[in-house]
Parts: sequence; C-alpha cells; structure tokens
Amino acid sequence: QVQLVESGGGSVQAGGSLRLSCAASGRTSSRYTIGWFRQAPGKVLEFVAAISWSGGSTYYADSLKGRFTISRDNAKNTVYLQMNSLKPEDTAVYYCAANVYSHYLSPRGGEYGYWGQGTQVTVSS
Repeated sequence: QVQLVESGGGSVQAGGSLRLSCAASGRTSSRYTIGWFRQAPGKVLEFVAAISWSGGSTYYADSLKGRFTISRDNAKNTVYLQMNSLKPEDTAVYYCAANVYSHYLSPRGGEYGYWGQGTQVTVSS
C-alpha cells in the first residue's frame, strides 16, 4: 500500500507559479513511478507528467512541456510539480498517482493503482 497526499494548490493569477508536492508513505521502499494528472470541471482526467523512481526519466504531456517540471526527492518520499506561466486553462484538481508494478512512464491513469485526494489549482485571468 502507498498513501499519497498532495499539497501546494491554491489560487494564482495568470502568469504566476505554483509548486505542488506529493508526499508518499507506506510502501515507500518500493521503486514506483509517480504521475501527475489533472481534471478540470466537466472534463476527463488529463495526464500531466510522470517520473521514474530514480528521477532520471521524465515524461510530459506535449502541451505542458516547458512550463511544468516534475522532480522527486526520495529522501523525503516526495515528488514535486513546478508549474510556471500558469494559464486559466490550467485550472483543475491535480492528482498524483503511483504505479508500483511497472517502471513504464505511462500517461494512462488506469496504469496507476494508488491515488492522492487531489489539490485544487485555480488560475484567474
């Protein structure tokens, strides 16, 4: 079992930045991949980024490359999502998720077995 808790969400004006954190507990000795996803009101879940256990491999949604950066500090069992140049369309609930069965950086939410409760990000114009 892996428990995930997101934090760092909030309200920001367009052009601003936020850093989300995803703190893991439980089965933290396992080498698991972490993904960030988001869901805007009335829209489907969208892949944002994923990172390997070592942090050496990352994968981003094409539309977010250059603005979002995923990183991890395994000593703190925490994964971060740095979001810069935020736009109103980035408004969503952001979730982190863990895949403990595969090292593949999957963009599909169904590949991840453990999810956090989400953190709201609101970007105003």
